[in-house]
Amino acid sequence: MELLWALVIVVVLLAVWLILTYNGLVTFRNRVEEAWSDIEVQMKRRYDLIPNLVNTVKGYAGHEDSVFTKVTEARAAAMGARTMKEHAAAENMLTDTLKSLFAVSESYPALQASQNFLQLQHELTDAEDKIQASRRFYNTNVRDYNTKLQVFPTNLIAPTFGFTKREFFDAPDVALETPVVKF
Repeated sequence: MELLWALVIVVVLLAVWLILTYNGLVTFRNRVEEAWSDIEVQMKRRYDLIPNLVNTVKGYAGHEDSVFTKVTEARAAAMGARTMKEHAAAENMLTDTLKSLFAVSESYPALQASQNFLQLQHELTDAEDKIQASRRFYNTNVRDYNTKLQVFPTNLIAPTFGFTKREFFDAPDVALETPVVKF
């Protein structure tokens, strides 16, 4: 009889541990998905600002068609990215093309003084800052989730329930470059 009770207690404890572990993994996975959703919201905000910015610059610098085309193509590529590597590469390309657009705008003092351009530039900078913050939040959640998947004994049951490692959303290469300051 005592052996039966001991066996029941072990089975119940194992079931409770399994339920708690599974629920914990679901919670971590949902945090990662929520954090990715935050990044997508901020990137969509930026994508929505870009056509307005291009049109504003076009009004002052209409003959810079190659720059406008590159920005439009980079925006389309970023919006169509599916994997984390595609997103990182597309975001890197978009950042580069936006830099070239702002470089073109520097040649037009009337554009630099335009209130509409300044407002769009401010909103785009704000969007970039929010994307960067969202990326940090996402990567923190991915780190915690991946750690949870790799620790013992969770690593024994996580694959059974279909929990897989997530990729970090790496910063664009340009963000990793050290800025050069010249006086």
